[in-house]
Order: sequence, then C-alpha cells, then structure tokens
Amino acid sequence: MTVNRHLAYVRRMTARSLPLGVTFASLQGAFAPKAAVDVARTASDQGYRSFWTAEVTGPEAFALLGSVTGQVPGLDLGTGVVALQLRTPPLLAMAAATLQALAPESDILVGVGISSPVVAGRWHGAGYGDRPLAQTREFVKLLRACLSGEQVDFDGEFYKVSRFRLGIQLGERRPKIVVGALNEGMLRLAGEIADGVLLNYLPSTHVPWSVDQVRKGGDAKIYCYVHVGVTDRDAYLPLAQRDLFSYATVDSYAANFTRAGYGDAVNEIRERHAAKDRQGALAAVSAEMVDGIDVMGDADLVTAAVKAYADAGVDEAIVFPLPFGDDPMAVVDATLKAAAAAF
Repeated sequence: MTVNRHLAYVRRMTARSLPLGVTFASLQGAFAPKAAVDVARTASDQGYRSFWTAEVTGPEAFALLGSVTGQVPGLDLGTGVVALQLRTPPLLAMAAATLQALAPESDILVGVGISSPVVAGRWHGAGYGDRPLAQTREFVKLLRACLSGEQVDFDGEFYKVSRFRLGIQLGERRPKIVVGALNEGMLRLAGEIADGVLLNYLPSTHVPWSVDQVRKGGDAKIYCYVHVGVTDRDAYLPLAQRDLFSYATVDSYAANFTRAGYGDAVNEIRERHAAKDRQGALAAVSAEMVDGIDVMGDADLVTAAVKAYADAGVDEAIVFPLPFGDDPMAVVDATLKAAAAAF
C-alpha cells in the first residue's frame, strides 16, 4: 500500500462509524481465485477493513488469503467459515498462525463452523457427527490452546493431543476465533467461547434476536454477511430463488428461515422438494424471502440495506456481493461502492 493510499484509507476509516468487510465466498463460482486480489484491492481503496473467504469445494481458504495479503496488505483476513470436521485443531492453528506471521499487523479471524452433512460428510468424506455443540466447544477450546504457543496435552471426547507446541513465533497479535452460528444453542455457545460470531442468510429484522442469543452466552463481536447486489432485481430473481432454495433444504437453515418469518415458504419449498418437484420448490421461494435476504436493486437500496444490518446490532457488516449481471465484476464494484456509502 502506497503512503497516499494508506493515508486515504486511514481518513476513511476514521470517518466511518462502523468497519466494513467483503467476502469472496459468493464470487467463487463466477471468478477464478486470482480475482480475489482484484476484489480485495477495490475494497481496500474504498476503506473496507476486512477480506473474507469461504471453503466448500472451491478455493482453499488459507492459500487464497495468503495471496491476498501478499498483494493487498493492510486488510484483516477472515475464513468465514471452514468446516471444523476437515482439519484438526492443531492443523488449523498452524494455518492461522502462518497467516498471522505473514500479516503481523492484521487481525486473522479464524471462522469455523459445524458445516452440514452434505459438505462435511458426502463431499469430503469426513463425517458430520451427532453432537455439534459439544464438538464445537471442544474444538474451539483445543484450537485456542494450540494458538497459545504453550505445550498442549489434551484428552477430550473428540480430540486427543499429546505434547503439541506451535512452531511459529508470534507477537502480541494472535488469531481470533469466530464461530459461524444460526440457531439458539450455537449462538449462545459462540457468545461464550469465541471472540466473534458470524451470522449469515438472515434478514436484518432477524439480527436483534440473534444478537440476544449471543449475549446470553457472552460478548463476542457480531459479524454478519449482508447479501446485496446493485443489479436488476426482477431479471435475476430466479438466481436468488435458486440460492435460497439450496439453503432452505438444509435443516439448520430452514429452522432459521422459519424463525425469521418465512415459515410458510420454507414448508412449501421442502414439501415440493421432497416430492421431487424442483421447479415448484424454486417457485415457492417467496419474493418476500428474496427481498429480505438477497437484496437486489439500485445503489440507494443497497446502501440502505447495509445500514439496516448495522442499525440492527451488527458490529461489522461483511458485504456478500451478489454477482448477478452481464458483467459480474462491474456489479461487484458497484455493490462495494454502494455498501461503503452506508457509513
């Protein structure tokens, strides 16, 4: 980052009331991994604080974030989220510490989550487990111990480690742990054991309930993916319906959508899906559900949507750009600009 760019960044962040981030998670299907650097550079130029990615079957999270920080220094870096079944806590500690050593002035936000039976079990062959809260609690406890730099001897129900010691010397800044959470039990647990909680796939109106659950556990920082796109809402409504359909068929997301007020739509989606009526299930994703979660429209609408999440209790909004359009990168650029105008 040049001196002038850095000074401009500092001025923008000083004036901004809340930090803002962007995730590459929604863009992995539209762009090659190298485009992450372009998105990160655009975000940095507009004063964004953090850059996040996800990990399913596309880019590996830490390789992507390492590339980004090597070319666009100064951004905090988050994995939002990696399935905890796919790495042991010591291995995840090693990956996070490596990234922290490469970016010593940045916050490394290790986002972990329990994922889903399809991702963890069917796609990766790692198994899903039947006690997600207990496994997450133990995973985070061991991960934090492994990041301490001290010798770790651990004998738990899910993990057993003997004489592990992190072989990377870190300064005072160490990776922070963020837990992806949707439903009541995981939200409370995240508040209790993590530095932050990452919310996703919920309307701004459901944020206060989610924050209340987190606060029953503790004072974790509230991060939230905000799904927005400066694009033609009517033209790309089917893409948003397809997106939300794929999550409404997952039990944990279905429960959260129902709690957020979309129960009728969720029931019809799942009934039609069970009957192998895919087109009917897609059509059952209501306009209300799309407009609440995958917000598409002009720049003013996107600006207002991002602000609504912040007003609802989010500490750091993470823009989840919807790249729906003939020129997806132009849509992303316009979306990042509109979101930045919220603060």
